[in-house]
Amino acid sequence: MGSNGAKPKILLLGKIDHAKKSWDALSELGELVEPTAKNRTEFIQECHDGKLDGVVAAYRTFTSVDITGLIDEELVSALPSSLKYLAHCGAGYDQIDVHACSARNPPLRISNVPTAVDDATADVTMFLIIGALRNFNTSMQALREGKWRGKPAPALGHDPQGKVLGILGMGGIGRNLKKKAEAFGMKVIYHNRRQLSEELSGGAHYVTFDELLSTSDVLSLNLPLNKNTRHIIGKPEFAKMKDGIVVVNSARGAVMDEAALVEALDSGKVLSAGLDVFEEEPKVHPGLLRNPNVMLVPHMGTYTVETLTAMEQWTIDNIRLGIKTGKLKSPVPEQDNLK
Repeated sequence: MGSNGAKPKILLLGKIDHAKKSWDALSELGELVEPTAKNRTEFIQECHDGKLDGVVAAYRTFTSVDITGLIDEELVSALPSSLKYLAHCGAGYDQIDVHACSARNPPLRISNVPTAVDDATADVTMFLIIGALRNFNTSMQALREGKWRGKPAPALGHDPQGKVLGILGMGGIGRNLKKKAEAFGMKVIYHNRRQLSEELSGGAHYVTFDELLSTSDVLSLNLPLNKNTRHIIGKPEFAKMKDGIVVVNSARGAVMDEAALVEALDSGKVLSAGLDVFEEEPKVHPGLLRNPNVMLVPHMGTYTVETLTAMEQWTIDNIRLGIKTGKLKSPVPEQDNLK
């Protein structure tokens, strides 16, 4: 109960598509509310007018950024002081300024969905690796245009067997991808901000960042986006890579400089690319759209019934635990030291 005996409020930012029953069941803990705002200006005004006072926990989706804008310092200071928990339905939470949330008094505690996304995202990554290596995209386009394999036929593709897959970012998705890639006969090396235990890495070989760039036949980006990783792959990094490398990104678009990738594709430095994410989604760099050697998927890494249901359920569990116990199921690592 709130301090005045009223039920706490639970705010929905975005929508629930699959775990509606679980969401409705939260009504035993609090009153379920939604904003009337359609954009950031209206949302901040709604907060200032006290219409969201009493909200203790909020559930947010990736697309709710259309309503609130980024969860930055300005927004955090506008949010009701009653808000304690912000449960994000996704693995990547680059739309949230965790530092600003932690600096608030009392702190706004953030959770994400760290493991429910692993299988589906690694599956899409493997699809992009195979498609880019085999050069499928050119002929898939030609077939639809009535030109069979293409006139002229495309260059021969490459088998994954025996190729070195370099994984940048060995979190849950990277580790899941390692197992799948090994089933295709690939040799896996990885770089991470810190080396993992032998058990956690599954025996994958740890290398320096420069070694990852210079020895990978295929480079897969599986790291979160933050101020340290933005454009971690750019023009200087492409220069260090093997000629004819295949680059795949299913993390966040901005971990790679898209303009530099287009340049590397045009020069032939990068043979082909497979992308599920883009720097300015839903806008895609025209240099990627015109290049038939690029496999493009419109951010569908977790786009399955099973995975989205599991993600929604996990996010709801975070809210339930937060309200009932004062602790989130999966707080973000940056807030590990919060009291």
